Amino acid sequence: MNQQTKSHGLVQAPTPVGTTPGYMPGFANDFETEALPGALPQGMNSPQKCNYGLYGEQLSGTAFTANPPERTWTYRIRPSVKHSHRYQKIDLPYWKSAPHVDPDVISLGQYRWDPVPHTDEGLNWLTGMRTMTTAGDVNTQVGMASHIYLVTESMKDEYFFSADSELLVVPQEGRLRFATELGIIDLEPKEIAIIPRGLVYRVEVLEGPCRGFVCENYGQKFELPGRGPIGANCLANPRDFKAPVAAYEDREVPSTLTVKWCGQFHRTDIPQSPLDVVAWHGNYAPYKYDLRNYCPVGAILFDHPDPSIFTVLTAPSGVPGTANIDFVLFRERWMVAEDTFRPPWYHKNIMSELMGNIYGQYDAKPQGFVPGGMSLHNMMLPHGPDKNAFEGASNADLKAEKLENTMSFMFETRFPQHLTAFAANEAPLQDDYIDCWTDLEKKFDGTPGKK
Repeated sequence: MNQQTKSHGLVQAPTPVGTTPGYMPGFANDFETEALPGALPQGMNSPQKCNYGLYGEQLSGTAFTANPPERTWTYRIRPSVKHSHRYQKIDLPYWKSAPHVDPDVISLGQYRWDPVPHTDEGLNWLTGMRTMTTAGDVNTQVGMASHIYLVTESMKDEYFFSADSELLVVPQEGRLRFATELGIIDLEPKEIAIIPRGLVYRVEVLEGPCRGFVCENYGQKFELPGRGPIGANCLANPRDFKAPVAAYEDREVPSTLTVKWCGQFHRTDIPQSPLDVVAWHGNYAPYKYDLRNYCPVGAILFDHPDPSIFTVLTAPSGVPGTANIDFVLFRERWMVAEDTFRPPWYHKNIMSELMGNIYGQYDAKPQGFVPGGMSLHNMMLPHGPDKNAFEGASNADLKAEKLENTMSFMFETRFPQHLTAFAANEAPLQDDYIDCWTDLEKKFDGTPGKK
């Protein structure tokens, strides 16, 4: 891909492993970037003739009258209608969309999985996607799906976009490159990427094998949560999100473009790379974010706050205070609360909670929840610490303690999450997970004042 920051330096396509992408800081900024000098029109969006013989085209992520609108103007070698031809359906049997309710699968329960193992099969971004749960309805643009990806091979002259959703990508192992219409994003564990609905891209393996988690968001796009009384600072700061600088491919080579549309997959053959945007400006763009920049806040005297205080990104639902999806991060932090049970308490929740472990040990489940693993506590299903965690926290010397070497996350949604047949039958389900609460003891003593 040919890219430029200010020096107009070019690199060849496809992108070599050693290429260093360029980024622009800020979340939902109105960016502008060009890979050739003068390619970006000034003072207007749609000149009668664009420089370099480029075509002006707008990509809209919202309705035109949304406030504020989410849109990006692109200046490309060919209009994208030249990257679209007759489509035919294809089958990606492991990638499912909501509503997807398998009558032979019981989704009611507390579930936990070991990491989905790699196989000897060569898998790319599309063939390696494994859906674990679905929620809501892709056709009405509400809800989500959660996936595990297993990737060992780069997409070769293959491109993809989802008309259904934006993707939140959480790597756990390996390094990937997302070569998109708007530029290059390199991604590794402890980082995340947000790929907008409708954006064309190719995924390359920089260091494999690769495994990670994906939240497929059917609804309103992710945004930074309102901080309320926290104020202007901490949590995820806008300046730490990075959008790519313009980069383009001018390659005449037989290629395929796969589109996910209303839960179905369609493929078309095209004679060139569709990643031909030479310049762009707007606020509808992909991002990356380093989770190590997340600044948690917490209780500094007593009690344990709700996990919502650790929200990195939220996708609103239209119901105030109730998210379509919250992306919540549990990372290294200090625990200092006095006279307090410090791990997450026992609870039932109207929201359903799917968790993943990126690395280390999660404080509420010190055993069994391993890096690369997942758990699901569906809506209104009770859950909380196992016996060892409960006893340890109940009897600990409550001095200041730093949780080290820990990074887990949660995809939380207002919808019940339905397991796929893969999650129920093929993924390494821990059949004994429900038994982790079996040895919790009755401690009741009716003596007044007894603890």
